[in-house]
Amino acid sequence: MFLKIYFDNKPLFLCDKIDKAIEPFVHHDDAIFIDELNAHTVKTIIHEMQQPQVHAGVFYHPDLDELTKAVFKKFTLVQAAGGLVENEKEEILIIFRRGKWDLPKGKLDPGEKLQDCAVREVKEETGLKNIVLLSPLALTYHTYHEGSKFILKESHWYKMKAKGEQTLVPQTEEDILEIKWIAKTALNEYLKNSFPSVTDILKTCLAE
Repeated sequence: MFLKIYFDNKPLFLCDKIDKAIEPFVHHDDAIFIDELNAHTVKTIIHEMQQPQVHAGVFYHPDLDELTKAVFKKFTLVQAAGGLVENEKEEILIIFRRGKWDLPKGKLDPGEKLQDCAVREVKEETGLKNIVLLSPLALTYHTYHEGSKFILKESHWYKMKAKGEQTLVPQTEEDILEIKWIAKTALNEYLKNSFPSVTDILKTCLAE
């Protein structure tokens, strides 16, 4: 089992087993591999993941929960939720925000449930009104700096269905410039200009 955290476009795998998905990174020249858990190694791998010559990382420990807690303690955790929305034509909703194709999502308000946050953010960012939350889909992680804080954003994704013909209205105050319904067969073209965590989510629907 593993958990993947993106540092920009670079994946860091936290794992309790080296499986086929991770093994190529262990032996790669521009990847860092650590298999000892202590305060120094946690600090080291976070530092190394921010270096331009490092393109991936693998942090192995037999207790994934212990490893995850040790790494997460080094960040300010921010929770968010969003949706992979499909319409009745089985097209996928994508948004164009800050130069990238993205999926609608946003930060959790105090006291808000994750499912409620996901639905609210999809409605606010796209103008959709009639949507149904179907099921949890995935969990993604990425890091970024905000002032002096090093943020780890934990994004909870849900499958959703949009009912009927609805008008799409981009939330421009959130820098959303365009919204499109895209056939699954055309998604690969948009993946070329997307965030890696969003690409992971979109690939799940291509694999179905």
